[in-house]
Amino acid sequence: MPSAHVPDADGTPLRVSRSGTPSVDVAGPWTPTRALGRAVLLIGVLVLSAVLLGRADLIALAAPLALGVAFALRERPTQVPRVELAVPADPVAEGGEVAVNLRVGNPNYEPMDLVVVRVQHSRWVGLRDGDRPLVLGPSPRRITQVTRAGAALRWGHHEIGPATAFGVACDGLLISSQAIAPAADLRVHPLMPPFRADSAMPRATALVGTHRSRRAGEGGELAGVRRYGPGDRLRRVDWRVTLRTGELHVAHTLSDRDASVVVLLDVLYEAGRSGGVHGMASVVDTTVRASAAITEHYLRQGDRVGLLEYSGHPRHLRAAGGRRQLQTAMEWLLRTRATAGSDDPPVFDLDPHLIPDSALVVVLTPLLGSQSADMIATLARAGRVVVAVDTLGALANRTVTGSPWTVLARQLWQVERENTIGALQEVGVPVTAWVGAGSLDQVLRDMTIMATAPRIGVR
Repeated sequence: MPSAHVPDADGTPLRVSRSGTPSVDVAGPWTPTRALGRAVLLIGVLVLSAVLLGRADLIALAAPLALGVAFALRERPTQVPRVELAVPADPVAEGGEVAVNLRVGNPNYEPMDLVVVRVQHSRWVGLRDGDRPLVLGPSPRRITQVTRAGAALRWGHHEIGPATAFGVACDGLLISSQAIAPAADLRVHPLMPPFRADSAMPRATALVGTHRSRRAGEGGELAGVRRYGPGDRLRRVDWRVTLRTGELHVAHTLSDRDASVVVLLDVLYEAGRSGGVHGMASVVDTTVRASAAITEHYLRQGDRVGLLEYSGHPRHLRAAGGRRQLQTAMEWLLRTRATAGSDDPPVFDLDPHLIPDSALVVVLTPLLGSQSADMIATLARAGRVVVAVDTLGALANRTVTGSPWTVLARQLWQVERENTIGALQEVGVPVTAWVGAGSLDQVLRDMTIMATAPRIGVR
């Protein structure tokens, strides 16, 4: 691990690692403790009493105490301890292990009795022993490193720190001011539940990829056999049909084309309480984890994936492909936050550059507000292929206790929600629940069959 020489006040170097955040001395010199104050007070009282009362024996009692204080203060440190906090530079997965390194140094030539260190951290980072103080005894001009391990309990950006440290020296007679290492940011990527979508895409955009299209071209999907025509390649000749019919026939194939997928996160409202990776999932938790799973699946298939956020502060990540896009998408998802609806609903711009006409739009929504349903219907009427994924999940069937009016209100809410889902289906938007693996298979299969079905032309 690279290190640097950080000079002390007297110019002597102290090795401190660059991987962490150095401490900041917020006060300055060492100060007496209450023990030193009581010792000086007792010595003064004994000496004054000996002078006033003419008692030499009191001087004899005060002398050892005074010599002990003087002997303890013979080597007084001049600098406060150094503390450094280092968190992993690379993101960790939700539920994974986190190792926080603490480096505590004594920049003085004089020893310290002990150094007390305490690290504050987010409640979503479960460090063992929590934020309880840690007692160390660093040697002069040396650094002591301690690792505090724990688990990342929820996705997002979490603060580790600040780390504070103070030293005690001269047999507990002096205490230093606090040295503070600023907080560091820990990135935790969302847990990606198992997900697959084995069905073909309803639409595709480019002549590259793994999805079958309806356009004839150089692909691996056999569409039939037809007579040879100008421009057909000889390697496409079907010799069995040619010998049987006596005329030259070629295999007719469909092109393999990639798809453009836009994952739209409806986080206008939040429902439920997040319990972390081992507890209950809120709507935003389900939305972010489902987005990560869908994005990872289609990017690994070679498709292009973009992200949109429908909230009080809309955000957009342009569609792209490759492993770099997956990392960018994971970082983008970490800043997802729910914003309560206001009197003026957010403006959703159907910019064709944001949502291409041929893109598959997967809307992850709890369907808790009329704005969300209107937004989805607007996308469908604009000609986009839209699939609505219900992220409310088990929260929709959660038992609510209260007065009889509470039960009636819940029944009315369920009826209204069913009406909303029915209205979306009427405009051609299928609604399916998020259940992890295979959540979109049946929906995409039906949409693909409808897209490839022959259309009857009317003259």
